[in-house]
Amino acid sequence: MNALSECRVAVATPGGRYDILIGDGLLHSAPAWQGLPRAARALIVSNPTVDAAYGSALQAALAPHYAGIDRLRLPDGEAHKDWASLERIFDHLLAQGCDRKTVLFALGGGVVGDMTGFAAATYMRGVPFVQVPTTLLAQVDSSVGGKTAINHPRGKNMIGAFYQPARVVCDLATLDTLPPRELAAGLAEVIKYGPIADLAFLDWIEANLPALLARDRAALAQAVRRSCEIKARVVGADERESGLRAILNFGHTFGHAIETGLGYGAWLHGEAVGCGMVLAADLSAELGLVPAQFAERLARLIAAAGLPVVAPPMAGERWLELMRIDKKAEGGELRFVLIESPGRAAVRAAPDAAVLRVIARRTRA
Repeated sequence: MNALSECRVAVATPGGRYDILIGDGLLHSAPAWQGLPRAARALIVSNPTVDAAYGSALQAALAPHYAGIDRLRLPDGEAHKDWASLERIFDHLLAQGCDRKTVLFALGGGVVGDMTGFAAATYMRGVPFVQVPTTLLAQVDSSVGGKTAINHPRGKNMIGAFYQPARVVCDLATLDTLPPRELAAGLAEVIKYGPIADLAFLDWIEANLPALLARDRAALAQAVRRSCEIKARVVGADERESGLRAILNFGHTFGHAIETGLGYGAWLHGEAVGCGMVLAADLSAELGLVPAQFAERLARLIAAAGLPVVAPPMAGERWLELMRIDKKAEGGELRFVLIESPGRAAVRAAPDAAVLRVIARRTRA
């Protein structure tokens, strides 16, 4: 492991305490896999691409701890984050006679992590699982905090459970094989933490964006560490998103509407969130919460990261219809995570007319 980037971030919630390990070469590090729940069997859930690259290494690392280790490949992509893929996990567990101590390992990005976590939350009413995220987006966001879900044709992540992992193992070396588009999508979730919780981190991201895009290991280590620290603090204070945790959905109300409206997989999740953050910042400025210059600053950074800042063409009523399905909506009233002041966010209602004005301006941009 590289001492430059190795660290540990603790997550403490009512649903469980666990560590996020961040470092180089953790897949091959014996200490990273010690002290996990004991069981006769383990199942590694992945997709064909990630399993081919890292499945054997993880299986070898786990071999001293589990007598039987199976590997299951699920179809790749957001379009397959559904009941059919979830059933494949259950079918395998039942066919192999896996008991309630069986440990599931989610090896991959956010899709694999969400589905494996949901399967773990519900198989025999709950079995242990470990997140092994191999994308930047999963390392800084989806693997941390215990949100698990599948998509429904009418809405993203609408069927799921809060269920904390036993550990999160972020091997920075897996980011070397990440396609550039996926790296940019992950940067969206890194950028997110600045305007909502840590303005100094936003400054740091702006200064270090070239290094992050070049996959500089020290820069990536700092980005993952600080992102996880912020998320761990928020999740520890509000595990089930009854208040504070909702700020982590900055950009997601618009972003989920984009994903659902265009069809899952047309835009990557991070691309939709990146554009959604631009729209949410614009809406914050539209409502007089922040200066327009701050919203433009954020839009420039998101564009520089290689993410879309122009909203896809979609009828205004369709936007409103999709956003009213959002979990923050109450009684049909649209609610968004907005920037109250740079570095601080809150959930606020916004009138339809203001929302549509912001969308129209960004669609024409």
